[in-house]
Amino acid sequence: MSTTYDALLILSFGGPERREDVIPFLENVLRGRNVPRERMLAVAEHYYLFGGRSPINDNNRALIAALKTEFAAHRIDLPIYWGNRNWHPLLADTLRAMARDGVRRALAFVTSAYSSYSSCRQYLDDIVRARAEIGPAAPQVHKLRVFYNHPGFIEPMIENVGKALARFPAEERAAVPLVFTAHSIPVSMARTSRYVEQLEEACRLVAAGVGRSGGTLVYQSRSGPPSQPWLEPDICDHLRSIHQDGVRQVVVMPVGFVSDHMETLYDLDTEAKELCDRLGLRMERAPAVGNHPKFVSMIRELVLERFDEKRERRFLGELGPRPDVCAEDCCPRPQRPGAGPPGRQ
Repeated sequence: MSTTYDALLILSFGGPERREDVIPFLENVLRGRNVPRERMLAVAEHYYLFGGRSPINDNNRALIAALKTEFAAHRIDLPIYWGNRNWHPLLADTLRAMARDGVRRALAFVTSAYSSYSSCRQYLDDIVRARAEIGPAAPQVHKLRVFYNHPGFIEPMIENVGKALARFPAEERAAVPLVFTAHSIPVSMARTSRYVEQLEEACRLVAAGVGRSGGTLVYQSRSGPPSQPWLEPDICDHLRSIHQDGVRQVVVMPVGFVSDHMETLYDLDTEAKELCDRLGLRMERAPAVGNHPKFVSMIRELVLERFDEKRERRFLGELGPRPDVCAEDCCPRPQRPGAGPPGRQ
């Protein structure tokens, strides 16, 4: 294997690990974007509620540890590195370390399952920018394919939703609605990608896996100005609506997220949960995939695919596997200044 690729890079969003990190982290996230400082300070308060620490870095450490065990069990001799877009370890620093270690060609697993500018193309841009900063010694980095419909991503969500439903009395479960959440993005960004189509397919697959014909896809974590249209409905607006319709129990699954970090910790487990408590609406929240063994095995599969073009590309549903290599014009940068979501992970 070392003759083709000689490392795996885990590439993620990044997040603060202490109170003093929060503002510098958010300034990194928002650099070049038309987001008022007041909005940034409001988001900072979400972090301060949890001591200024996002779970995302610890989630990535746990995932890397699980991957090392998985690779060792399958005799895959491939070192694993970790770099972030917005906080330490920063991508450029990681690529420098890889170059010092003699890495020349690496695969990159991005901790985002779907196609859009902010969840796919922007990471490719990050790689180009970081390599340019390092110069000729920088390793080549090839991103692994989008995996929103891979069994290793879908099946753990089916399991987690099933466990959430099981917390209701057996005679009531069939009537408990499923609500799937994903990060909202500007409508202009959604139009230039297959983000919504892929989310809808993932929701359908998970719902079918627990014996349902479907669920409702809603959005969370909107951060743009009110004048700019973003994907809707918002999770809290939807919860109010179904409560008005007489619903008193609900399962919420963050289908748009790989792990539980600040988006789920604040937007779902704090804000949405507090709303449900006020309304008298029982909310059971299914956890994100995290480092579920099937998900870890999926990453190994995605790596092995790139060593053998004839290897089966596994997927569920009707949309088929995404290409190994993104087209040059896929998920383009939004034309409107500041259109990208600042994120909060």
